[in-house]
Amino acid sequence: MKSKKYAQVDERRCVACGACTNVCPRGAISVIHGCFARVDPEICIGCGLCGKTCPAGCISPVIREADA
Repeated sequence: MKSKKYAQVDERRCVACGACTNVCPRGAISVIHGCFARVDPEICIGCGLCGKTCPAGCISPVIREADA
């Protein structure tokens, strides 16, 4: 069963430091072209470690929509 939340990155504020990728227990975050991080919501478990670690403060939890 998936978590009710997942992480989302504000790509405009992301500095692509990779701190979030280092703490993600599921490997759900990738740095794209050295420009910004992106979360795979299908893999993310919503633990919040990435948001707590992000020096730019650009990762926040998003409530997952109910499956249709």
